[in-house]
Amino acid sequence: MFFRLSSVELVLVIIGIVLGTTLLGSFVGSRLRAHSETLREPFGVLQAALLGLVALLMAFGLTMAVGRYDQRRAAVVEDANAIGTTYLRAQTLGDPVRTESLEALRRYTDAVIVYSEAVPGSEGELTAIAEAEQLQRTLWGLAGEALAASPTDSAPRLYVETLNEMIDEETVRISALNNRVPSAVLWIEIVGAAIALGLLALYLAILSRGVVTVILAAAFVSVLLFITFDLDRPTRGLVTVPDTPLVALRASMEQPPAAQAPSGP
Repeated sequence: MFFRLSSVELVLVIIGIVLGTTLLGSFVGSRLRAHSETLREPFGVLQAALLGLVALLMAFGLTMAVGRYDQRRAAVVEDANAIGTTYLRAQTLGDPVRTESLEALRRYTDAVIVYSEAVPGSEGELTAIAEAEQLQRTLWGLAGEALAASPTDSAPRLYVETLNEMIDEETVRISALNNRVPSAVLWIEIVGAAIALGLLALYLAILSRGVVTVILAAAFVSVLLFITFDLDRPTRGLVTVPDTPLVALRASMEQPPAAQAPSGP
């Protein structure tokens, strides 16, 4: 659910739940102020315990989100390195396989950049992934032709090895893009934070003190929750996974190949 929302919608949902529950707790506490002597102790113990539990849950959720974000960043670099190495080794193949492979690798890089910037699960991403997979089949077929033409040469064998690594890396990239924090964890965080802050506001309202401070705390917690959720949205939030290595690699492909095609046997 949270992944499908825009950043503005996500902020409104978090603030609406957390701040709304806090204000509700403050209102109820002001109504129960006449019973402060009997309610002060049980509500004080309950809200303190919940605040500690919510802090632990938020730390756990943020750690999961940061870990997945780091995996996505690393996968971009590894994917760019695999494509770059494959492109360099393709230059050592004989024509016409060499020329066709270099062109297919340029188109493959374009497709990878497209699905890197697309929203996971969207039509644009699925189309780009399908195109990339089709180009992988084309490249693998060309690699087979290169091996058949020069079965004893080392260049085609090294190229096939790197091409296989590049294909494997795409699976890692796609898996990392779709590996998100479970929705159950996010729901527990936001509902737990709302209840804990609501009880804290209720407790302080009963004592006739510090309600404004609780509202500020609710706003701060809402920001932390948004950051946790946003880290888990690699292409549509404020915190995105940069595809700079892929873009730089694609730009380098516009230059003439560094290695010349083999002249012959």
